Amino acid sequence: MATAMYLEHYLDSIENLPCELQRNFQLMSDLDQRTEDKKKEIDVLASEYIAKVRDLTPEQRVQHLQRIQNAYSKCKEFSDDKVQLAMQTYEMVDKHIRRLDADLARFEADLKEKLEGTEFDSPSGRGIKKSRGQKDKRGSRGRRVSEEDTVKKKKLKGGPVFSDSVLSVHPSDVLDMPVDPNEPTYCLCHQVSYGEMIGCDNPDCPIEWFHFACVDLTTKPKGKWFCPRCTQERKK
Repeated sequence: MATAMYLEHYLDSIENLPCELQRNFQLMSDLDQRTEDKKKEIDVLASEYIAKVRDLTPEQRVQHLQRIQNAYSKCKEFSDDKVQLAMQTYEMVDKHIRRLDADLARFEADLKEKLEGTEFDSPSGRGIKKSRGQKDKRGSRGRRVSEEDTVKKKKLKGGPVFSDSVLSVHPSDVLDMPVDPNEPTYCLCHQVSYGEMIGCDNPDCPIEWFHFACVDLTTKPKGKWFCPRCTQERKK
């Protein structure tokens, strides 16, 4: 019964996930195509400029180069949008993975609790519980050292059974677990990518990507943006 409840709730939560993923992947594909079209446009503009540069006036040269620069800016804008979309998609899937981990931990805890209750209610279980109570020991300062404490000490010393280690995990602990210890870190906070992020326009920036909240941003700024470190370096 409990299994069906957890499964039903989880399936309800991911009901719209395939459609959302398909929409994001389609948007990324469209951005890819628009970027490729712009790259072809840049190639054409560059070829025209090289072929006609001797016949162009200084003003015409500036205008032609400005068109090429605008096309490059568009390409970068499309690429940034695609990166943002990819990170949003990653966060979307990661949220459901964390939800599943938390549900599994809660289900395992509920199952363990029910099994212990069944054991206590049975005649043999009552005998076991009584014998455990009789075997309680006194600590060095008068505190009772129960069987549960003994089990915890054994687990710390090594060789815990896998199912016991899983059952001892609290759901909130699962939510705080890192997704991937090998995942690269970014930003001034040295954390993994999450939420909305912005890239520094300094090509030599050692960090490159920053979380909006860490650099006091709520929306993507217009034009070029430099991180606090690179801004200080540029002022020197």
